[in-house]
Parts: sequence; structure tokens; C-alpha cells
Amino acid sequence: MRLILFKWLLITSLFGRAQYTHLVWSDEFEGSSNVLDSSKWSYDIGNGCPDNCGWGNRQQEYYTSDAENSRIENGLLIIEVHKKETHGYKYSSARIHTRNSASWREGRIDVRARLPRGRGVWPAIWMLPQKWEYGGWPYSGEIDIMEHVGWAPDSIFGTVHTQNYNHIKGTQKGKTIAISDVSLHFHTYSIIWNKKQIDFLVDDKKYFTYVDDGGGPDSWPFDKAFYLIMNVAVGGNFGGVHGIDETIWPQRMEIDYVRVYQ
Repeated sequence: MRLILFKWLLITSLFGRAQYTHLVWSDEFEGSSNVLDSSKWSYDIGNGCPDNCGWGNRQQEYYTSDAENSRIENGLLIIEVHKKETHGYKYSSARIHTRNSASWREGRIDVRARLPRGRGVWPAIWMLPQKWEYGGWPYSGEIDIMEHVGWAPDSIFGTVHTQNYNHIKGTQKGKTIAISDVSLHFHTYSIIWNKKQIDFLVDDKKYFTYVDDGGGPDSWPFDKAFYLIMNVAVGGNFGGVHGIDETIWPQRMEIDYVRVYQ
């Protein structure tokens, strides 16, 4: 039985890779400029106020477009948090996205990154719907390709949120994989997304699959286009569960590349 299961997992993993081999969008963060390519990336600015203060999660950072918080450096995208008073908030950071330039429905997304460390950091690589066709969050869905929190230094979280399954209800669908060196070495965080399921992977190792349960858009709003977001938050409902270490800053997430295959 175990042999049959192993063969099935191997076949489905290979099929997922073979299914999406055409590179349709990427950023390798190469070149002489230290500025993000504005034809690919845009910035969210602020703390979400007045409508959604703390970006809905009581986060403590103010997002900027300043080079101090996001820049290209030696072939890497740097998203860096500073403990610096910014518009009334104690920390400054960056949150970049492709909402104004690119979105995708199905395919494979790979992001190779090295993560920040320390209690209070909350880096994320995630996706939201280009159009909220099923309604506001969580009706139209969210895909968290990678989340990490400093108070769980050996853990990577992959999660989806929908109307039926979300963290407000405590019904979110996801899984954690143990990776001991996420702040020391680069790892590739991926999803393989098809019409009926989303696989979550680290370094090509699948650790979680979310499957359409037939519940319609309340369970599977993932038949629409989603765009990519990358950010480092500070504190909040998840990152700040065990407080914030005031001595660790600055902290950075380094991204080697983003690649999208369809």
C-alpha cells in the first residue's frame, strides 16, 4: 500500500512539473539599476488606514516605496524592515505587488528567497484576486504561498483562505513544513495550481494539497486570476503572537527570482 501511495505521489508531482513548463513571466532582479521594474511591480503605501488599519491584522509597520525598504542589490530584491518612526508607526517596510501589471489563473509560481529572523518578523509571499468577483475577503479567496513568523524559526506555512475556510472562523486550510535554515539559506517556495487543486512546495517537495471539495465559490474561488504580493510585516495577529524583539532590527527578506509558468 505504501509503495502504491509513493508511486502515486511521484507521478502527480512529475505531472505537475511537466504540466507547466512555459515561462510566461519572471523577474531575475539583474541589471545595473537598484530600482524595481515599474512595468512589473507596484507598491502598497501606508498601514491600511483608515479603512483597514494594520492591514486587517494589527501589524505595526508602515509600508513605503523608499530605497531603504526595497531595492535591487547584487542581483537580489531586498525588502528590509527598519525600526524607524514613519508616519506615526515605529517600523518601516515594503509591500510590493503585480496587481497593476500581471495576474494569473492556474500555473506554477516559484519564488526563491532567504527570510528574515527574529521574534516579530512576518514575511509573506502570497496572492489575492485581481477582481473581487465573489465579494470582499474572504469570499474571493487568498493563497499564501509562503508565510513565516520569527517566533517559529523552523516553520514555513502554506495556506488558503475562502469563505468556508478562513482564519477568522479558524477553518483555514493549510499545513506547516519544518525547514531549519530559512534565514541562512535560499529556498524555493512554490505552488502548482490547476483546475481542481493547489499544491504547495518547498524546494520542489510537496507538503500540502488543497483540493476543490465541490462547495462552489465558497470553497473554490480559485477559478479567477490572482496577482502576487511580497512583503515583510512586523507583529500583528500572527507575527506578533509572542511580541516583538526590539533589538533585532533591521531585518530583510532577499528574493533571488520570481518565475511563473503556464
